[in-house]
Amino acid sequence: MIRLTGRLICADAHEAGNVTTHLPDHIRLSRAEAGCLHFDITPAADPLIWQVDETFTDQAAFDLHQQRTRASAWWTATAAIRREFRVLGV
Repeated sequence: MIRLTGRLICADAHEAGNVTTHLPDHIRLSRAEAGCLHFDITPAADPLIWQVDETFTDQAAFDLHQQRTRASAWWTATAAIRREFRVLGV
């Protein structure tokens, strides 16, 4: 299994608005991917930060998720937002 955990850290309310706007579709599409076991992005106490937790069956499924994400409206809207992620093989 491959697990990604970390935070999405917005610089301002505009970036946070982009997350809020695009997040429902991003979650829906990610959870529907083959090999996705768990996918959550939840708001933290700070309104500019989201907790990210993802688990995929294997490296291939995780790589396909990354490829799909990079070609999505989510990535277009949020690419500039700071990410502090750790990826672990389980």
